[in-house]
Formats: sequence, C-alpha cells, structure tokens
Amino acid sequence: MTVEELLIYGKKHCHSDHAKFLLSDILGCNPLELLNYLNKEINEEKSNLYKAEIKALEEGNPIQYVTGKTNFYGYQFLVNKDVLIPRFETEQLVEKTIEYVNKYFDDKIDVIDLGCGSGAIGITLAKKLKNIDLTLLDISKQALNVSYRNALYQEVDASFIESDMFSNVKKKYDVIISNPPYIKEDEEIEDIVKNNEPSIALYGGKDGLCFYDKILKDIKDHMKTKCLVAFEIGATQGQDVYNLIQKYLPGAIVEVKKDLAGRDRMVFIFHNLEKNI
Repeated sequence: MTVEELLIYGKKHCHSDHAKFLLSDILGCNPLELLNYLNKEINEEKSNLYKAEIKALEEGNPIQYVTGKTNFYGYQFLVNKDVLIPRFETEQLVEKTIEYVNKYFDDKIDVIDLGCGSGAIGITLAKKLKNIDLTLLDISKQALNVSYRNALYQEVDASFIESDMFSNVKKKYDVIISNPPYIKEDEEIEDIVKNNEPSIALYGGKDGLCFYDKILKDIKDHMKTKCLVAFEIGATQGQDVYNLIQKYLPGAIVEVKKDLAGRDRMVFIFHNLEKNI
C-alpha cells in the first residue's frame, strides 16, 4: 500500500491527526513530510503494523500506549499499561524542583522518586541536574522494569528499589519527590484513563490521601539534615496535604504552589532550608 492509501484507511477509523501521527512514527518522519511521499509504497510489515495500531486506537487505547512512548520535559520515555502516562502538570513539579535544588544545594545530592512508574520524574531530574545520586522506587516490579529501560535509554545511572513507599528503604535523602496516586475512590475520571491506566497508580484511597499519609508517617527517618520534599497533589488537596504535613512534621515550612491553570498542584516542604519568598 502507498502512504496515501494508508492515510485514507487510517482516517476512516480515527482522527486525521492521529492517523498521520501513527504513520509518521512508523516511517520515522515528521507528519508534515507525509505529503511529500503520498505515492511511496510501504512494505507489508509496516502496513500491517499501522493497521494494528489504528485498530488499537479505535478500541480506546491511549495513543501513548499504542506507540509505546511519550514525551516528557523534552525527553522520550517508554510507556506501557504497567505505568501511568506522564502528564504536563507533572512537568511543572519537575521544573519547580529543579529551581529549588539549584537554589539550595551545591554539592552532589541523593534524590529518591517514590512511586516512580516510568521513572519520568527522577530521570528528568538526573538529566537536568547531572550531579545527583538517583533512586527510583515503586511497589510494582513491572513498573520498575519500565523505569529501568528508560534509565538505560536516557543514559542515566540509578538505583532501583521494589518497595511500598519507605518500607524497604534504609538511606536518607536530600530530595524526596513523589507524584503518588491521589484520585479518590469514587471520583469520576475519563473512561480512557480509567479503562487503560493502572489503578494502582491512580487511586489514593477513600479521600485520595492514603499515600501522602503513608509517606509522611515515615519521612523523618529518611530526610537528611537539609531536605527538600516535593509532592504533586490533586487540585482540591492543598489544605489536606498541608494538614498532614503539620501532623507528622509540626512547624514544617510548607509551600503550596499552583499550576499554570491556577489550581493547587504542588506542595514543597523546606526542611532546614530558607523558604523561597
């Protein structure tokens, strides 16, 4: 089949943009370049792969799972149904964390990404900060396999721990970062998310706070003298997470930051660090 014939096929079954993106991904070109190759014959193997991906998309699979990869903070990460698809909002958590690390730390630091999933958060920090000793932790062996592959792909050195948050952790860290599951059990979410992404990475108990509580109750034992803690949170959880922090770390200096849409999205704890005013 030709490029044009494949595009016609794809557009019958999914959005035109998706049809072009999938084909350009298989052919290793920019979607805009397809117009230059409309009469080019595509071999049977690639044609069949394209049709299979179109079918998977038509059946309600996220395009990131169909292609097996996604972009996060300018880097390409491998993803599958064992891990959450990294979101744009999480890029803002990473960006702010980089800013704070550059402000407060000069020497090499120990960083742990709790519930790392694909490893996108921790690996991106390692790419941007360079001078860190990274640990990627997840309760899911399958998720750790994905994060391991991503660390290799991005040429980042990391240690890997299979653990229910801090349960198997011995070290202390300068930076503790996490985007834990925070959706409430009865909260309505998009079908494409609910039906495809791992529930273990989405739901945080009845009130969505289960994993913040699990992290914070043990966090003292894993904080160095000076420590930055960074959480992604749900848009309505700012005050609740703040209250949990004060329960386990009375008097802690805490900052709740908003995302670009003006919603509470990040919480930072400054342990023996001057708060950024």
